[in-house]
Amino acid sequence: MGLFDKIFGKKQQQETLNQGLEKTREGFLSKITKAIAGKSTVDEAVLDDLENALVSADVGIETTVKIIEQIEKRVAKDKYLNTAELNQILKEEVQHILVAASQDSSYENYELPTGHKPHIILVVGVNGVGKTTTIGKLAHNFKLAGKSVLLGAADTFRAAAVDQLTIWSERAGVPIVKKDMGSDPAAVAFDTVNSGVAKNVDVIIIDTAGRLHNKAYLMDELTKIKRVIQKVIPDAPHEVMLVLDGSTGQNALEQAKHFTAATDVTALTITKLDGTAKGGVVLAIAHQFKIPVKFIGVGEKAEDLLVFNKQDFVDSLFNSNGE
Repeated sequence: MGLFDKIFGKKQQQETLNQGLEKTREGFLSKITKAIAGKSTVDEAVLDDLENALVSADVGIETTVKIIEQIEKRVAKDKYLNTAELNQILKEEVQHILVAASQDSSYENYELPTGHKPHIILVVGVNGVGKTTTIGKLAHNFKLAGKSVLLGAADTFRAAAVDQLTIWSERAGVPIVKKDMGSDPAAVAFDTVNSGVAKNVDVIIIDTAGRLHNKAYLMDELTKIKRVIQKVIPDAPHEVMLVLDGSTGQNALEQAKHFTAATDVTALTITKLDGTAKGGVVLAIAHQFKIPVKFIGVGEKAEDLLVFNKQDFVDSLFNSNGE
């Protein structure tokens, strides 16, 4: 049991997840229930209704088609399935999708991957998705787990971003490297990594500009940041984390398409799942991009940024009692 788990407890984390996914769970399960209501067997009509329910729950067309195809194979193999069994089959297929997305537990209890130090996370995402707030919450929780943290404010195009990250650094009690607005983002990143190495910190988290209107410029900027920090640590960054707003549903998928085309994204954080019934988009993103979801945001508090556990997520999604 890690320090983070000792402080909060597995049960409390599960309760936080259940509360945060309440709107998604209610919408998801109600749509599925309506799709199979009054039916005794899983036939073509049930599958059509289920397909519509999944799409309307923001699971996405591509992911929905995959799920329905797998269920059709089960129906054909077992010859006779009743709707009481459908919920369990659906749950299993959702689990398969998350497993296929190469999920891992590299941050379980906010522990860091071994084999290198410092661990450098470069955070990307458009303005408004909760990127800077997520970085602040990560800093808070890593420190709570006993890690030393350094922040880098490389989003120098918005004074508000630097100010917001500074507030979070003070709140979390972790140092920050920043420069004046308009400064070269790569220079901030370089100074941050240099400082982190000198201070022997455990984890460095670097914020970047949240612009998407020009993919070529975005790619050039991120490439430059990577290049300069690799002068200090050749295999850095160890993680490129894309932050997406789960409440935007399919728009989050579009953002993921743009960012994965512009840079090598290795991890996802999906925020604002507590205020939406569109949490099904987690499945769509995981299936379509095969990029691990590492964290999910289910509330305003720092402790509401949870390490993503696929089993806990699926259990919460299909638990009609929310327990």
